[in-house]
Amino acid sequence: MKTALFFTGQGSQVPGMGRDLYEAYPAFAKMIDMAGENVDFDLKALMFEGDQETLSQTQYAQPVLAAFALGVMAVLAEHGYQPDYTAGLSLGEYCALTQAGVFTPQELIRLTAFRGKAMADAAKGLDTKMIAVMGLGAEQTEEACRQAREKTGHFVAVSNYNAEGQNVISGLTDAALEAAALAKAAGARRCVPLKVSTSFHTPFMEPASKALHEYFQTIEFKKPSIPVVCNLTGLPMAQDEDIPHMLEQQILCPVRLAQSIRYMESAGVTDVIEAGPGKTIAGFIKRTAKGMKCQSVTDAASLEKILDSLKENI
Repeated sequence: MKTALFFTGQGSQVPGMGRDLYEAYPAFAKMIDMAGENVDFDLKALMFEGDQETLSQTQYAQPVLAAFALGVMAVLAEHGYQPDYTAGLSLGEYCALTQAGVFTPQELIRLTAFRGKAMADAAKGLDTKMIAVMGLGAEQTEEACRQAREKTGHFVAVSNYNAEGQNVISGLTDAALEAAALAKAAGARRCVPLKVSTSFHTPFMEPASKALHEYFQTIEFKKPSIPVVCNLTGLPMAQDEDIPHMLEQQILCPVRLAQSIRYMESAGVTDVIEAGPGKTIAGFIKRTAKGMKCQSVTDAASLEKILDSLKENI
């Protein structure tokens, strides 16, 4: 049996996230406390008591979700879990790289805090939107974006290939809304605006990409100890991968999560653990890879259930 640890991205944050995990698992609490010491805001208070609007601001959501992921990693490691593969959705890819030993936990928190601020700064003055398009194929969604660009004269494109029949469009608001209307006319079941504060994985993030390039000069990137399936390609990073360059490109280019899931299925992965509030990745896997089973760590009860199942296999 091959397993994978998958990390959610921005948009999965919810008020109260991690509170019961903090109380139930000292290893989780230790990571949350460490994360709070490496940011310039009260991270624990925001996680446990913050409102959705504040949590959804990019500069807060990213380090908060990274802290949650670190807590889950710590508890799983304490119980002997080591995945064969790891991956993550956008921000979650940084968590996956940490699982693979590329970053330390402290580096992850500082890096995601920096990334969140850089991406928020890049979005200032822009009227943008990200919309999930449900029940329409990738090519039809791309065509809706092409027609919307032509009609409005503004940028919109597919920014996330998340699952079979679930893609995200991203761009200036008028173009994104036009693309969503065209997608619905082409047969999309639903078009749902995402809980994010800007337009990720588009050329609008060029200033953030340049800021990350400078920041990466201050970090030592270690070699991954396990395969990390990459957002850019949907394939594992090579041992000689230029990880800094890949991460600089990651926020400018579409996330190929559906391709990542299909690769894992072809590599023999049967069991996935999703680390992050909500069940986002589980939903994508269910739509894309019928032979893979995903359990999500959303709270203390779900983690306890996963740990019980691990005892049978470790």
